Amino acid sequence: MSIYSSIVHVALQTPSHSGVGDLLSYASEHPLPPGTLVRVPLGTREVLGVVWDADEAPGELPDGATLRPVAGVLDGVAPLDLPWRRLVAFAARYYQRALGEVALAALPPQLRDLRPEQLARRLRRPVKGAADTSDTIENIALTAEQESARVQIAAAKGPFLLFGSTGSGKTEVYLRCAQEMLEADPTAQALVMVPEINLTPQLEERFVGRFAPRFGPGAVVSLHSGMTNPQRLKSWLAAHSGSARIVLGTRMAVFASLPGLKLIVVDEEHDPSYKQQEGARYSARDLAIWRGREQGAKVILGSATPSLESWYASRPPAADDPEGGRYLRLHMPSRIGAGALARVRRVDMNQQPRRTVFSAPLLQAITERVARGEQSMVLLNRRGYAPVLHCVDCGWKSDCPHCSAHQVFHKTDRTLRCHHCGYTVRVPFHCPTCGSPDIHPMGKGTEQLEEQLGALLSEVLRPDRTPARIARIDADTTKAKGALEAQLAQVHSGEVDVLVGTQMIAKGHDFRRITLVAAVQPDGALFSSDFRAAERLFALLMQAAGRAGRDAAYMAAQGTQCEMWVQSFHPKHAVYEALRTHDYPAFAAQQLKEREEAAMPPFAYQALVRADARTQDVAQRFLTAVTAAAHAAGLPGLDVVTLFPPVPLTIQRVANVERAQMLMESSSRAALQRFLAAWQPVLQTTRSQPEHKGLIRWLVDVDPLAI
Repeated sequence: MSIYSSIVHVALQTPSHSGVGDLLSYASEHPLPPGTLVRVPLGTREVLGVVWDADEAPGELPDGATLRPVAGVLDGVAPLDLPWRRLVAFAARYYQRALGEVALAALPPQLRDLRPEQLARRLRRPVKGAADTSDTIENIALTAEQESARVQIAAAKGPFLLFGSTGSGKTEVYLRCAQEMLEADPTAQALVMVPEINLTPQLEERFVGRFAPRFGPGAVVSLHSGMTNPQRLKSWLAAHSGSARIVLGTRMAVFASLPGLKLIVVDEEHDPSYKQQEGARYSARDLAIWRGREQGAKVILGSATPSLESWYASRPPAADDPEGGRYLRLHMPSRIGAGALARVRRVDMNQQPRRTVFSAPLLQAITERVARGEQSMVLLNRRGYAPVLHCVDCGWKSDCPHCSAHQVFHKTDRTLRCHHCGYTVRVPFHCPTCGSPDIHPMGKGTEQLEEQLGALLSEVLRPDRTPARIARIDADTTKAKGALEAQLAQVHSGEVDVLVGTQMIAKGHDFRRITLVAAVQPDGALFSSDFRAAERLFALLMQAAGRAGRDAAYMAAQGTQCEMWVQSFHPKHAVYEALRTHDYPAFAAQQLKEREEAAMPPFAYQALVRADARTQDVAQRFLTAVTAAAHAAGLPGLDVVTLFPPVPLTIQRVANVERAQMLMESSSRAALQRFLAAWQPVLQTTRSQPEHKGLIRWLVDVDPLAI
């Protein structure tokens, strides 16, 4: 028998479909507490792992069997605590992923690559000193609604849904709640999440400006994928050690190691960006709720257009529902400074000339704003110049050879680009099929809007008699480091008269001089097969409308009213009717009624299983086989779980990989989870069968946002 001084069980980054168990065992010269970061051999490599547990007594193995030893211990990093490990374990279990896959993905990339001696050198570098804690924070006066929200958050347990109109001052409530928590407990920490990277800088500026003088220059750190690996490691270590009191970040920050966590804020909680779409498909918003309950931290979800799940979960008690929802709803309906919400004006595009992009009334309204020195914003959620190029003679379209999608025409660099696989070619001078030179763009993108507005406003002058200036913000114009910040600075300084962009410009930005917002082609989302399409469109338009008229003093000085223009072929649609009155509660009530009648979330629970294969037939055959195997095995939960037949995805081929999916629904979350857990080995076994040779991968998506 072989005897070791200590046997540790380590979580490593192995995908759930690899067949490797959650934990691998290694020999250690000394006992290692759970949560210790170690370097261990895995095959021919040496990788980072997290000690999950250890055998208390020396371990024994059969004769001839050996355990590989731990290669090194990252002594400079304190073990990851039990609440963090419980969060990772729950996420892996709930979202049907391997424990080590979730645990290691939650750690900064550079930490996975550093050897113990390299990390030790890194930790010896000096850090920013603390500020003079005698400094006091100068607070601005809260409105009655803000104060009411603050008092209720201080008094109740939560979770809280802060339902505040755009411009109502939700961020100031977050700041004040964080301040009270930090001042009451010298070890307390707060986590503040935003849905997208581009919203982080302005939020960081406000938090640093408020808290750095009081708690030190290193009190506020950021965590998001736009940072360099050294920056992410530095922020993570600061949070893990407790020296960082506030962590600002995107969805990945929900896994930050925060031993003193007392407050979690999820701003714009409705945003689909909080749902991870690759690997472990977790919802950062939902994990924030779970983590807050487990660690005794208060959780604030903030939005002007809450997700229907959160709205339903915050329903007040009623005669037929005496308990009500699990969240406490706090309402802030008024804008700061008594600023009015945008007046919504709808343009019936059926009454406009064919192929009109900017209707005459809208163009006149934008012209008047430019002449008065005011700013306008034009929203189109499609980048590029045109979605597709088309041959008039033979009907050829610029299809991607690797995907079931068109290549988008980008006029700026004369390329055709697939936004799914990235395949890029130069724009042809002649049709590749028939040789005709008569090829034209079809549809509109932000590039084309920018170009057309430039032509339409070429004779329009600003108050200083200079020509109107137009700028575009989308994923194409903000690729370079610092490009987004520079463009936003131009908007804030008044150098831009008309801002054209995608949904990037519709969320969270505090533009002070915009008095008109226009959605030129929003109808595409109205008739989507996705049952959440109307909810998303309403949220996007409400958020966009909230960019107008945010500075009440400026609006009063201008003597004008802020407006939201919507150009639609269906101007009487329920989405636009609710938008006209800014009536989210009415819209939510109508949507929830439809969802309940159709037994859809939040009144049911869903999961998807997707199969990627060389052919669509192989993908669907695999899903059909695992369904049959589930029924044959009589898996638990099948009596209340409905398995629908497999179908191709809307875009069924991406990068030459065919994709199919099948939907599962249940009225019981617990039953669905029991079924999925029991189904995992069936999926693994079925994959290895010869008839599924062309299968590349399968994955499970729990609580999917797109179907």
